[in-house]
Formats: sequence, C-alpha cells, structure tokens
Amino acid sequence: MTPDRKNRLFAVACVGLLLSGAAACTSEHDTGRAGELRAEQPTPTSLDRSGPDGASLPRPAPATAWVIFGADTVVAEIAQSEEERARGLMYRETLAENAGMLFVFPESSVRSFWMQNTYIALDIAFMDPSFRIVDIQQMEPMTTDSHMSRAPAMYALEVNQGWFEAHGVEIGDLPEVVFGR
Repeated sequence: MTPDRKNRLFAVACVGLLLSGAAACTSEHDTGRAGELRAEQPTPTSLDRSGPDGASLPRPAPATAWVIFGADTVVAEIAQSEEERARGLMYRETLAENAGMLFVFPESSVRSFWMQNTYIALDIAFMDPSFRIVDIQQMEPMTTDSHMSRAPAMYALEVNQGWFEAHGVEIGDLPEVVFGR
C-alpha cells in the first residue's frame, strides 16, 4: 500500500469514526485511547496490517471495523454478542453516510434479519467466512418482514439504503475488513 493510499484510508476512516460518534481516531503509534473501550474484543482475525517496510498501518478504533470496497470505506460498529446483534441499529434516527454495523456470528449459517423498531431504511450484505458477499437485500424501516440470506453467512453488514448500489458493490465482491483492537 502506498503512503498516499495509507494516509487517505486513515483520513477517510477518521472522518467516518467522528461522524459515527467516536471520540477520536488513532493509529497504532498513538498512545491515547479512542472511543469506548470494551473488555470483549472482536474474535475474527483481520488482515495483516503491516506495510511493505514492516511498519504498522493505522487500525480502526476498538469495537469498530473498516470494511473497504476499493476506494470506499464503511466504518462499522461491531455487533458480536447475542445482545448486540439483537439490538443492531434499532431506535436510531440517523446513520452517517459511510457508517454501518457489522454483525459477527460464531459460525456460518443462513441468517434472518428484520426491521422492527428500526427507523432507518437499510441495505444488508450477507458475507461468508472469507467476507465474500453472498447476498444483498434492501430492508424497509419498521417492518417485521424476514430478510433471509440466500446462502450461509458468518457476517452481515448494514448500511444506509442505496449505499451498495451507489458505490458499485455487488454479490461476489470481497472487501478488505480490518478490525479494531
């Protein structure tokens, strides 16, 4: 990754974090704490975050992940506990433009989501264990319609409705996913 791409990625992610309510954005070289620190950290492994010279690259804040589709990045809150997954984006009135929620499940299975008590129209991308998108669906707010994945999924990414189409994201795409520590 070139220094320009690394800096641009870091700047985009910082803006997204700040828009989604994080207190600050840090790189691994920073010694401060950013956002809400939680005892339970994401269990999935992320891609190697070392540059070609072995130097550490920036990482997302704790309890967040960057889901990178080429030049576009979603800054996603992580929902990995049963309670976090059940609550999801319920009761929220807004979601920043490049923000979302990444649901992390312990195993791959057909997944079902609904929009009860969710005020924001959303798109959902279901992803297999390698993060390849196996299905994308649009979900209307305040409905109890079941949105089942067309294939087993271990991850699901919710974003504002229309985001995937606007950014050219399709079934079969494989984003880079970087988890915070």
